[in-house]
Amino acid sequence: MKVNFGIITILVTCLFHNCAPVFSDLQSARLVGKKNVEVTPSYSTVAFTEDRESEGIQNHIGAQVAVGLSDKVDLRIRLEHIWVKDDSFSEQVFGVGPKISLAKDRVAAYLPVGFALSDIGGSFEFHPTLLFTLPVVQNQIDFNPAAKYLIAFCEDCENLLAFNLGLALSNDLSKWAFRTEYGFLINPGESGSYRHFTVGFSFTFNKKSQLNE
Repeated sequence: MKVNFGIITILVTCLFHNCAPVFSDLQSARLVGKKNVEVTPSYSTVAFTEDRESEGIQNHIGAQVAVGLSDKVDLRIRLEHIWVKDDSFSEQVFGVGPKISLAKDRVAAYLPVGFALSDIGGSFEFHPTLLFTLPVVQNQIDFNPAAKYLIAFCEDCENLLAFNLGLALSNDLSKWAFRTEYGFLINPGESGSYRHFTVGFSFTFNKKSQLNE
């Protein structure tokens, strides 16, 4: 919840099974708007990189749902199913939290808390995230960098840092967007990093327009 949600997964479980927490964002600093709903299904592939060598370790599919509570606050829910390559290990991740506008359509704080349930147990994580949006073409192309701190509430777990670079493409970003994102996750002071590449598609339901019809 990883929440990704977005969220979110347990680090100690991942250490034993060579997997990484969900750390993609696949969203912008824009809010969906009061009473609107945005749905974003996605697919991610994750690799571990060290000394210029990279090995794919896991894939996951998921979906995010954002509900506009007001013009400045969304509630976001995320579900992810993770499977580790060359292993029967899998994990289901659920995350939820508010997204708060700090500067309209440019900067937002996302505060998801999530739970990961694996074959051997589960735990909570908190992923405070800063989201930024830089319009490239007005209402058609957005560049979306983000930074997050992954706090794991489990014994022997370590906190991590993640950075993501996203791109949203559309002819009307208020209605739909094709999203792609690349990011990396690090444990400060240690070598190597996890890298993800994620693609998704967002579409927004405008309830206010439907009610007026």
